[in-house]
Amino acid sequence: MNPSSAGLKLLIIHNDSETVKLVCNALVDENIELFTSSNADSAAELLTRIRPQIVLSDLALPGEGGLAFLDHVLANDPGIDFILVGRPSTELAVDAIRRGACDYLPTPLDVERLQSCIRLLVEAGTTRRKTFRLDHDLVDIFQFQGMIGRSPLMLDAFAKIRHIAPHFQTALITGETGTGKELAARALHKLSPVAAAPFVVCNCSALVETLLESELFGYVRGAFTGAVQNKQGIFDYADGGTVFLDEIGELPLSAQAKLLRVLQNHEVHPVGSPAPHYVDVRVITATHRDLTKMVATGRFREDLFYRLSALEISVPSLAERKEDLPLLQRHFLEKYAQRYKKEITGITRRAQTRLSVHAWPGNIRELENAISSACMMATSPVIDVADLPETLRAQVQPAESASQGFITLEAMQQRYVLQVLHHVRGNKAKAAEVLGIGRNTIYQMLSRIEKTAAPYAESQHNKTVLHT
Repeated sequence: MNPSSAGLKLLIIHNDSETVKLVCNALVDENIELFTSSNADSAAELLTRIRPQIVLSDLALPGEGGLAFLDHVLANDPGIDFILVGRPSTELAVDAIRRGACDYLPTPLDVERLQSCIRLLVEAGTTRRKTFRLDHDLVDIFQFQGMIGRSPLMLDAFAKIRHIAPHFQTALITGETGTGKELAARALHKLSPVAAAPFVVCNCSALVETLLESELFGYVRGAFTGAVQNKQGIFDYADGGTVFLDEIGELPLSAQAKLLRVLQNHEVHPVGSPAPHYVDVRVITATHRDLTKMVATGRFREDLFYRLSALEISVPSLAERKEDLPLLQRHFLEKYAQRYKKEITGITRRAQTRLSVHAWPGNIRELENAISSACMMATSPVIDVADLPETLRAQVQPAESASQGFITLEAMQQRYVLQVLHHVRGNKAKAAEVLGIGRNTIYQMLSRIEKTAAPYAESQHNKTVLHT
């Protein structure tokens, strides 16, 4: 062990003292604390006691063997970087990587390759720790009235809310389902001069059409059978404050006419009442539908549309603001780890990769539900792919065709780097974030790929990406 180092902890498990000595000598100058064990039993005790970030294990461990020990370790702590050492075998190497190992080093050990592998893991671990602290701070920095975002689209939405809030009487919020339109509406109300007054929410799609007008505008005693007393409508209840009408596109045409009267004259006409009365309310509406198309087909009043859309705020989909994904993950992870009283500190790189390539058709709501579910399922300090909902776990890339034969680990790594680069449109900083490595590391990897990986580039586009 190197007692003077203050870096990550690495556990070496091997019953050959010469191999252990070789590894220790190779890593003596690295910023890493080394521990050794000769068998799986003593290694299991060390894993619990010292909680290493990296494990280097012999494939031929006495007893259960290296692959079974790999499964056992990652099942208990999927955040560990596990390296297997064994006889040269592409089949064993592929199996080890498939099971979750970060590398497979053939014997006899190549000292330079061992050092390079450990340095990459140390750098990645350092980056993850910095990112963890940074994301925690950024969640607070980029939080706006309960919403989180640092993408240009979200920052524009935040700025628009700030400008509109002090002055608006009506506002329309558009965006896909699950993007956080209600949060935007609450932000408008909280930043308005009537923040202390009621904020009343009505989901137009959840109300039966025959009861909708009664809920919105109220009714008087005797207005219909069963109306034994006066009922206050939503607009009366919110008098002096704000009404939020969600899914305004579902409002029937008859109710649209009455809503227009409220907006134009501030008058509410309860069902069965001979005369309207005055109310002072601000009205925020929201929809995921295209109201211009509904106007064209006669399903939405044109005059009401122009009245509502004078001030419009568009909330972008999660697919349009993928750069906000790490902050949102961190926010929901901390929220639900605290709610479920679990000590969950992060998400593994492979789980982050799975989250980053998902399309998120359900937007923020889908992401929140996914992280909530993963926090419930997690049995270790980090969330892994196995903890994610089935829809995310099932997103596995098709296996290579058997007719193509095996490829080297280096070629697999190169192909994966190219695939990630293609997905992020050549953005090397973003690719480094997805891969969980530093920017310098990815530039070094790309330099090696340019020199050696031409046969493995699967398309002319991939070759182009390397030079963007």
